[in-house]
Amino acid sequence: MLFNSYPFMFAFLPVTLALFFLLGRIATRDVAIGFLTLASIFFYAWWNWIYILLILAEIVFSFLVGRQLERTDLGDRRRRLILTGAIAAILVVLGYFKYANFFLGIVNDLSGTELTLGLIILPLGISFHTFQQIAYLVDAYSRSARHYRFADFCLFVTFFPQLVAGPIVHHNEAIPQIRADGFLRPRSINLLVGVSLFGLGLFKKTVIADTLAQVANPAFAAAQSGADLTLVEAWMGALAYSLQLYFDFSGYSDMAIGLARMFNIRFPANFHSPYKAVNIADFWRRWHMTLSRFLRDYLYIPMGGNRRGPSRQMLNLFLTMLLGGLWHGAGWTFIIWGALHGIFLAIQRLWSGFAKNRGFTLPRPVGWFITALCVMAAWVYFRAPDIGTAHSVLASLIGANGFGLKAPNLSGLPLDGWPVILLAGLVATLAPNSTEIFRRYAPTLKLVTLTRRHLGRFERRLEWRPVTAWALVAGLVATAGAVAILGWQSEFLYFQF
Repeated sequence: MLFNSYPFMFAFLPVTLALFFLLGRIATRDVAIGFLTLASIFFYAWWNWIYILLILAEIVFSFLVGRQLERTDLGDRRRRLILTGAIAAILVVLGYFKYANFFLGIVNDLSGTELTLGLIILPLGISFHTFQQIAYLVDAYSRSARHYRFADFCLFVTFFPQLVAGPIVHHNEAIPQIRADGFLRPRSINLLVGVSLFGLGLFKKTVIADTLAQVANPAFAAAQSGADLTLVEAWMGALAYSLQLYFDFSGYSDMAIGLARMFNIRFPANFHSPYKAVNIADFWRRWHMTLSRFLRDYLYIPMGGNRRGPSRQMLNLFLTMLLGGLWHGAGWTFIIWGALHGIFLAIQRLWSGFAKNRGFTLPRPVGWFITALCVMAAWVYFRAPDIGTAHSVLASLIGANGFGLKAPNLSGLPLDGWPVILLAGLVATLAPNSTEIFRRYAPTLKLVTLTRRHLGRFERRLEWRPVTAWALVAGLVATAGAVAILGWQSEFLYFQF
């Protein structure tokens, strides 16, 4: 079931909200929590019911292993073996569904064989809830995870706003809120903030991202078919996709955060104006922030972080981003994308040390421009279906196939794409983000990496308030987002990861 669908917005969501708070009033806490868990399972089963068995089996497995890791009568060596075996088992499941055919293809290429496992359908959200459960197991081993009840843990993993594509919520962020006294009682301010955030995210997805997709998709499809894009066409496609991906995933995150807020739960922020970043490290502090946090806490730091000298730090950065790229998808384009960001981060770290020692500071506009170019070039690999298409687009970006616009050569490439790209680019780089618009009412949990900036007079006028004027604006934005579904309904881009 898609957030941007009429069955979800006008049937599943209102019915689930009403029954949850009704049960919270007339029944026990466990009944209300059990109902919300079952509703979340139904939400997931709408896509494919058979994979419900998989996610429930993983939940039971992780919870029981976590209980073992909490025990004080087990030695450290035995606990370490339990943790290693449990994480390995979870990763084997992820590896089978997501990477088995990819690595089998590599074996076939190297050996000349034709081995096959047949079609393997990737379960929705498996990458996201795998990370959540690994974080729980590691924290249970370090004794930093609390002794949770199974009902609360089950709802934490299956809670439908974050089940399919995040944000990657930490157990010690969500479960204490589930256990809070006010969780079962509706709060008008939470409902108002949640509905407004959901409407804003819906608008980002259906009006902005899906419009940009109609510019980006024909360009990459033409390059895949062997057409030579000109410089203008390639830049149009690359810029449109860079903005489409941001508004698509940022829109999803706003909708997820808004939905959780309706149920009295705050999620961590997942985006903070990433296209305003002035260096690549700044970009990763702003883009998919919950993924960046997981990679830092459960990969980069355990590998040694920056504690073992500059050379090891560069290697750790590279390996962390390489694995982050592989997490996004089983393909060489994702691996190259991750490797590029690892290289970018290593170069930026070296440059920062060099410049600091000489008292030199790169002008912010220059840093922003270089960062934007690097990010956009890497997105070409992220979007392209294969390396050849990516190289074709990158070559076209520097004018290898001419500079003009040859619209007849690009089937369906719209000639009026530039106004859409320009408007979306201005919003992404100049306008306040959703966290800033709703900051009076703390829309998200605070993260260490969430920067706070002073808003100008005009931006302060855009801050959301529970007043009639904002109700009208929010209603118009949400209505525009809902009406846009009639023209074209599409899945969120991160559903494939």
